[in-house]
Amino acid sequence: MRIVGPDELVFGVDDPAACRSFLADYGLMEAPAPDGAHFFEALDGTGFTLRRRDDPALPAPLRTGSMLRLTVWGVEDQASLDAIEAELSRDRKVDKAADGTLRCQDDAGFEIAFRISTRRKLDLPAEMINSPGAKPGRPANVIGANQDAEARPRTLSHIVYFVPDMDKMANFYIDRLKFVVTDKFNNAGPFLRPQANWDHHCLFMIQTPEYMQGLEHVAFHMQGPTDLMLAGSRMVKKGYESFWGPGRHKFGSNWFWYFNSPLGTHIEYDADMDLHDDEWEARYADIQPETAQMFLFENVEKWTPGGPPPGKK
Repeated sequence: MRIVGPDELVFGVDDPAACRSFLADYGLMEAPAPDGAHFFEALDGTGFTLRRRDDPALPAPLRTGSMLRLTVWGVEDQASLDAIEAELSRDRKVDKAADGTLRCQDDAGFEIAFRISTRRKLDLPAEMINSPGAKPGRPANVIGANQDAEARPRTLSHIVYFVPDMDKMANFYIDRLKFVVTDKFNNAGPFLRPQANWDHHCLFMIQTPEYMQGLEHVAFHMQGPTDLMLAGSRMVKKGYESFWGPGRHKFGSNWFWYFNSPLGTHIEYDADMDLHDDEWEARYADIQPETAQMFLFENVEKWTPGGPPPGKK
């Protein structure tokens, strides 16, 4: 099943004005949307749809009241969409819209949808760096530090859920939708990528009590660490609260900077994620905060999960 990745997340929010302001400041652009909705997109067209929490056009919420109401996955072609419909229709109701979009629930009760991906193909430059002993990545007399760069999110990167039964949910995506395990924290959850995407992960899940079920965070890819630092610094200057970062993860290698948001979840900038093909052998480890298992380094006053290492507050 050639699933590309997340195309769109749909939210039912309490304060649409605050959410619109946040997403615009984060770097997403507002685009045309159906009546009653607001759509904010990255450079490739992936993004968020906002509606008021009580909008009847939204799927029913989780019992926890999470503002996330629907996750839309993009697939490569009609054959993949047909295969998903045939597989999931075996044991659950799958609704099919006039445009061919499929919608149902996964095994944890999250509303999910599938459509032929609407992502726009990007042809943009990578971040250029110079490293001693290597051929220059940036030509002579070209300045690397540009504080006026746009630093806009390029594409939806990954989704992280809080789930009450991590194994049940992971097995749904692995067995039924053919997601691949790239790495796994044994005491937290697996990093998963769909078959048509080599990113280290598009989906991660963390075992939590039922009352916490929902969206832990969602991330967008930036051009590179410099854009991440620019965008994050601008958010701080605008008064938004940094939740975690900046730093760099060990599994996935991606740079990160998380912010609290009025959408009831954390929203992350990430950059420079590892790519893996089918020859990669997954790593398995326990989260060990005392040895900084989750990251290589960081600059933060909050720690997740598991609390701070000894000596930290």
